[in-house]
Amino acid sequence: MSVLVCGGAGYIGSHVVSELKELKYDIVVIDNLEYGHRESINVDHFYEGDIGDKNLLDKVFSNHKIDTVFHLCAYIEVGESVSNPSKYYNNNLSKPLTLLDSMVKHNVPNFVFSSTAAVYGEPEGVPLKEDMRKCPTSPYGDSKLALEKILAWYSKAYSFNYVALRYFNASGAHPNGHIGESHDPESHLIPLVLSVALGKRDNIKIFGDDYPTPDGTCLRDYVHVCDLALAHIKAMEYLKNGGESISCNLGNGAGFSVKEIIDLSREITGHSIPSLIEKKRDGDSSELIADSTLANNILGWTPKITSLKYIIETAWNWHKNHPNGFNKNL
Repeated sequence: MSVLVCGGAGYIGSHVVSELKELKYDIVVIDNLEYGHRESINVDHFYEGDIGDKNLLDKVFSNHKIDTVFHLCAYIEVGESVSNPSKYYNNNLSKPLTLLDSMVKHNVPNFVFSSTAAVYGEPEGVPLKEDMRKCPTSPYGDSKLALEKILAWYSKAYSFNYVALRYFNASGAHPNGHIGESHDPESHLIPLVLSVALGKRDNIKIFGDDYPTPDGTCLRDYVHVCDLALAHIKAMEYLKNGGESISCNLGNGAGFSVKEIIDLSREITGHSIPSLIEKKRDGDSSELIADSTLANNILGWTPKITSLKYIIETAWNWHKNHPNGFNKNL
């Protein structure tokens, strides 16, 4: 049997592919390379294309005996989703429906979905638990929650089960230094901070320093990308063993502030990394921390990498050796 990784050439997808290769799975990848990088993966079966293409999906499912699909090809920029919701609902909702219908048509039973903590919106409590209120504050989060709801109905109607993995802040890079985060434009805090150390920007902006937190800056839960990849493997194994459909959080269960990220990055890089205080951004919560008890109890997943310093060190190892990411022409 084979596994299909949709979005396998992206940041998290390439790390999922890496873990699957370690376990000797037969891997099929679909990626349209809009944001993914072909250089980030080495697989025998690669299809450059879109999950909204019914003919391509028929070809893939006919050519390969696939029992599990990993879906990791969403648009992820919160701000852009607010200014261009059509782009996000089409890509994050309409196209996955085509994928799901093709899975049903070809009797593919298992689906592992890359969801997000953004389904919760403004948290009603910390740490966040799966049964807490879900009220997304952006089309990005709303599109992910909508697909979770669709998955629940599909699992009732068809021979189909899923695990929706609600990531908190994906971070770091593979310890071997061969793959890492390469977004253009970049919006994640750690690579933005490290880009200052690389001389690619003059300073790092801190949006608000008067939050009700120990140092006044936002607290976030950072989970290493390799731990996220391993959670996908655990989710697949759970489904293959007859597990029922669930949604669960993936985080370290600890909050680190923007200032802590910057201070540790200064220590690791040896660069002063100037910072600049800006006004708060609308919609930024003071604290987002995961309760990942369900993932531990049901999937048997616990993050192996809990040191923020090590997370940033792996990211720095990647960025300093790949200052332009996978783009060799810059």
